[in-house]
Amino acid sequence: MKKTLFINACVRPESRTRKLAQHALDRMGGEITEVDLGKENIQPLNLERLELRNALQEKGEFSHEMFRYAKAFAEADEILIAAPFWDLTFPAILRNYIEAICVQGLTFYYTEEGVPASLCRAKKLAYVMTAGGPTEGMDFGFPYVDTLCRGFFGIEKTACFKAEMLDVIGVDVEGALQKAADDIDHSDFF
Repeated sequence: MKKTLFINACVRPESRTRKLAQHALDRMGGEITEVDLGKENIQPLNLERLELRNALQEKGEFSHEMFRYAKAFAEADEILIAAPFWDLTFPAILRNYIEAICVQGLTFYYTEEGVPASLCRAKKLAYVMTAGGPTEGMDFGFPYVDTLCRGFFGIEKTACFKAEMLDVIGVDVEGALQKAADDIDHSDFF
């Protein structure tokens, strides 16, 4: 059975992004594993954690708890990230997660030429977001994730599905969310 990894960076209980992500999950199917970043306690790498990670990587010892996110990411067949548009990108908890999955020897390795090569199984990643205002020319979140997918994780097929302008006075919020859901339904991505 297909393994779908759902990375949930929606911290609000009634998140519009989460609602839209559920629509995408219904299309993706498979065995869904959710990583709810609002409930996880993923710490950024400080000197102590970085030194520990590096020492374990050098020995090829990946049984430590800190590597569980990278292992799950590498083993997924499809990935969905749900992240609201905050401050031109995404919530910081998603950045902490990304730092935890970028592990040489688990999700990628360097070739003799120094080029990153994938150790991940997934061939596609969907990114779902909602924004209170416009995002065109100002979104540094999805392009960052897309670059990591292509450059480190070997995930060539990525797509961003979004509803924006949701906090602008006079905008039909439900209509904008429905349009994004329709985009998901009519996409050949899934």
